[in-house]
Amino acid sequence: MIALRQVALQRGTQTLLDNADVTLNNGVKAGIIGANGAGKSSLFKLLLGELAPDQGEVEMSGGQRIAHMAQEVDALDRPIIEYVLDGDLALRQAEADLLAAREAGEAHREAELHGLIETLDGYRAESRAAQLLVGLGFVQTDLARPLSAFSGGWRMRVNLARTLFMPSDLLLLDEPTNHLDLDALLWLEQWLTRYPGTLLLISHDRDFLDAVCDHIVHMHHQTLDLYRGNYSQFERTRAEKLALQQAEAAKQQARREEIERFIARFKAKATKAKQAQSRVKMLERMEDIAVAHVDSPFHFTLPAADKTSHPLLVLDQAQLGYRGKKGDGSDDNIQLDKVNVTLLPGSRIGLLGPNGAGKSTLIKSLTGELELLNGKRVPGEHLAIGYFAQHQLESLDVSSTPFVHVQRLSPTASDQEIRNFLGGFGFKGDDAFGTVANYSGGEKARLALALVAWQKPNLLLLDEPTNHLDLEMREALTQALASFEGTVILVSHDRHLLRATVDEFWRVADHRVEPFDGDLEDYRVWLKARLEESRRDSRGEKAERQNQQPSGDSREARKASRKAAAELREKLRPLKKQRDQAEKAMEKAQQELDKVEQVLADPELYTDSSRKAELTKTLGQQAEIKARLDESERQWLSAEEALETMEAELLASEETAS
Repeated sequence: MIALRQVALQRGTQTLLDNADVTLNNGVKAGIIGANGAGKSSLFKLLLGELAPDQGEVEMSGGQRIAHMAQEVDALDRPIIEYVLDGDLALRQAEADLLAAREAGEAHREAELHGLIETLDGYRAESRAAQLLVGLGFVQTDLARPLSAFSGGWRMRVNLARTLFMPSDLLLLDEPTNHLDLDALLWLEQWLTRYPGTLLLISHDRDFLDAVCDHIVHMHHQTLDLYRGNYSQFERTRAEKLALQQAEAAKQQARREEIERFIARFKAKATKAKQAQSRVKMLERMEDIAVAHVDSPFHFTLPAADKTSHPLLVLDQAQLGYRGKKGDGSDDNIQLDKVNVTLLPGSRIGLLGPNGAGKSTLIKSLTGELELLNGKRVPGEHLAIGYFAQHQLESLDVSSTPFVHVQRLSPTASDQEIRNFLGGFGFKGDDAFGTVANYSGGEKARLALALVAWQKPNLLLLDEPTNHLDLEMREALTQALASFEGTVILVSHDRHLLRATVDEFWRVADHRVEPFDGDLEDYRVWLKARLEESRRDSRGEKAERQNQQPSGDSREARKASRKAAAELREKLRPLKKQRDQAEKAMEKAQQELDKVEQVLADPELYTDSSRKAELTKTLGQQAEIKARLDESERQWLSAEEALETMEAELLASEETAS
């Protein structure tokens, strides 16, 4: 158990917590959310004992093993798999003791240590570490390479793998998805849902929080508010709270009407394509989501250029990549070949594909920043590109201010016009004159986005724009992009942003760029099938190597395989029962939800003041049923995935036994 009782915490002149209380039971998976600067990372330092509260008590269950992801990694010459293995200190000590006992000829001590290493699952340690690294995007040939050979983002992935490898009862993760692409994020999501200990997770990715967390701790106004359920449930519950505060009622209604008008315009133009229809559903949800963020400090629009071209930009038989040193083409690094792209006004495209397949290369080639290796790039007469990538943060003038950055772009703009514009991005009042050098990563990202928006592009190219942004700013960006009238091409691991922003997907894989006929769930299925095919190929190669080896006495091996298969069949029964029970619970909850939402569809329920108590009660029932439905869906998915894994193992065991 973790309990903060009447805790006060101050850093410098800023009060982060004041008489804050929260209790988290063992085994919970809690998302820690709040604006940048609210004190989320300081909360972790409290739990780690690196900070002491100025007032109150922090209580934690004794004997807890804590794994915490460090925010900086030294560029060591150690192979990355060894660096991950170093995370298990007890195992490394046991291995060192075993080596010493062997050198000393202490056979009895050797036997004891072999038993200890077995208890620590040490004989599978290298395999477990390799699985973590491959899951996070590395290939087998990377595992022996030194940490110093990788960039900062990839070193953070190694650091994450090391943290996950550490034996722990309490896992503290601060923005673990920042340096991940969508593929690695989906893998991490599944890993964390199976993690058996207590998880505290700082993240600004709402879909990630939805999939992993069963509680939300909201840090705001120097307090800690605990909500049951995932992030979507938190939004619904908070929206209901705010709806009861009369001071917010007018603002909420205005925001609802704004979203409703936009949805009506979009639905009139939407195609029947699956991706476009997914976006319609997402936009309909935004009406409810907007209410939960009505007190956000961020609200801005992305104006498009007055003129446009048809088409905006064309790539014809293009070959994309990086030129070699020789300059004759013989050593060029070709990432994408035969690329034919025609960008039309109003297109909204999300790029999907495995890590390293060339998504960023495509965007850089569209901007003209990266010269084509072959083929043609034909820009339209009125093409105006707005490009956001992480290196945009590095190009900011750190000695200057947000106000001056905008003024340099438009020297004739009035001071008030610039200040009003920057206020929508959170730079209100004197904040517009703060020095960029003192800004956090999130503040710099907001400024870089503001500079893109100010230039009124008709083609927005966004490469992971949500890195460093907190949830409120992400939501403001989502709403701004949803109503942007220009063309959008987006690379992001934020699925909520993708669903609300794009109408079609392109898949960048196997040196090709081609339309992807499906939505994000279809992409997950494609990715899983691709991974399974890779594993089958790997198993085929392994089996071929084994067949080439001389066969020994296989009778005992077949007997062991039959026994393992029988044990797996026994384990399947309770999982099937759990899956079926969860499915029945889902059906029952859905039926209850349909009835409640029929009641809520009555317009008089909202206008008749005598039915206010009924409205409040019905909204509470709706929230409770949705929470049950979400939990049942989570249980069903967990059981179904476990069944798939075990059935695959059973099939392999039966093949071996035969």
